Amino acid sequence: MDRGSRTAPRREARQRAPWPLSVPALVAAAFLLLPLAAVLLRAPWTGLPRLLSDSGALDALRLSLVCATAATAVSLVLGVPLAWALARSALPGVRVLRALVTLPLVLPPVVGGLALLLALGRRGVVGRPLEEHLGVSLPFTTTGVVVAETFVAMPFLVVAVEGAIRSLGPGLEEAAATLGASRTATFRRVTLPAIAPALVAGAVLCWARALGEFGATIMFAGNSPGRTQTMPLAVYLALETDPDAAVALSLVLLAVAVAVLVLLRDRWLRVPAAS
Repeated sequence: MDRGSRTAPRREARQRAPWPLSVPALVAAAFLLLPLAAVLLRAPWTGLPRLLSDSGALDALRLSLVCATAATAVSLVLGVPLAWALARSALPGVRVLRALVTLPLVLPPVVGGLALLLALGRRGVVGRPLEEHLGVSLPFTTTGVVVAETFVAMPFLVVAVEGAIRSLGPGLEEAAATLGASRTATFRRVTLPAIAPALVAGAVLCWARALGEFGATIMFAGNSPGRTQTMPLAVYLALETDPDAAVALSLVLLAVAVAVLVLLRDRWLRVPAAS
């Protein structure tokens, strides 16, 4: 019997799930897809251009894009070195630090917003000296939106980049060091190109998370139209007065989420071919 005839039944067996698993699998798929389908079914398609061209919606969309992009840029500047330190440092306490810096991944966003107020608010641990000595006030400003989004989104970038650096191993970096490259040159010319796919994926996830942030933003930056009102906050506000506008804005965020999945499918969603 040739190899093709031996692997065919194996592939067929992999494709067929046991019937006790099929029913809960279908229920789970319906549970996850039904709310998304409901948004598409109830969307005001005929009035969509009018709803999305409203000045409030455009301001919220513009502010969301600007703040999410700024939060991603800050996360890249600060998060990539942090990810490298977590992956390569042998200092004691690194494991504890890793757990703490990834805490916003599981921390309720409202709690994160409260923590930001206690730290950077006008009476906060750091916020009060900032305002008294430098005249800098972060809460309820556009900068505050960027701070809140960075707080909740940066861990996504850190986790992705740290995992890539760990999987890379120190071999290439050690080889570059033996050739006389400095640590900075090694990081720039060896490490960064090697982890580029993970870096891009982490940045996209970071941007998408920042774009959809709600809890920490409304707690720390408020919901001021044109200043701190991002798309998720505009959806929340519109739901009380104009449900059609809320659905239209939700469609924009849904389209962004789909685009993120499409961009990341080659990295995380691709199913390995059967051997």
